[in-house]
Amino acid sequence: MFSRISGLIAAIAFAATMGFSPAQAQEQKPADAASAAVETPAAPVAEAAAPAAHKVDNPYGLMAMLDHGDMVSKGVLGLLLIMSMGSWYILITKLWDTTKLAKEAKDVRATFFKKASLADGVKTLSEGSAFRYIAGSAIEASEHHEGALTENIDHSSWVTMNIDRSVADVQARVQTGLGFLATVGSTSPFIGLFGTVWGILQALTAIGVAGQASIDKVAGPVGEALIMTAIGLAVAVPAVLGYNWLVNRNKSVMGQVRAFAGDLHGVLMGNRQVAKR
Repeated sequence: MFSRISGLIAAIAFAATMGFSPAQAQEQKPADAASAAVETPAAPVAEAAAPAAHKVDNPYGLMAMLDHGDMVSKGVLGLLLIMSMGSWYILITKLWDTTKLAKEAKDVRATFFKKASLADGVKTLSEGSAFRYIAGSAIEASEHHEGALTENIDHSSWVTMNIDRSVADVQARVQTGLGFLATVGSTSPFIGLFGTVWGILQALTAIGVAGQASIDKVAGPVGEALIMTAIGLAVAVPAVLGYNWLVNRNKSVMGQVRAFAGDLHGVLMGNRQVAKR
């Protein structure tokens, strides 16, 4: 009898458990769905806020240096800017001049000495050309070799002197600006270093007055000052490379100019020998 009552109680308890579990599961599912619905919109918000957290403005950059710098720092920066602009102007203009002169040398070698006379050859040269200047000076020296002071100089030496003087004038014109490039290349790193030393001095003075020597108080001003050294190097490197490059180009072009001058001297001396006959 007792076993039957125990079995009946166990059956009732099992049935009650089975009836309660689906209801509880159904109640948990809406609750889980509701919680998921609440959490789902928050995820994009968190993801959208994540990039904003990584976006940090640099308070110690070039603009900060301009805002916080004194007249000395701004003057150093302005001087480096002027030196950089001058270097690039010289590089571009001298590249154009040497390219033009090399093209003229190629054309002169191909056409000038094939003309019937030197006068016809000079007419083919453009106004303002270095080769026309040399040819005109040589012809004038050959035709006008008179005077009490110059008659003691033989004709060949007189013409040679005038041609060499004309070639030297052309070379001086071609090399204009190279001294500025050399000056910029050698001094701009030290000018930038002076700006760095001055900036560090001002930063350390401000830190000493404030009495705070934390890493953020030291790293920021010192980093701003070091920008000057980087700018000085950025100005110096193109100037040095451009100087060496233009020197090599000038040597090549002036070699062609001197070759033309030597051929012109030979033609002038040959015409004189023919005229004597």
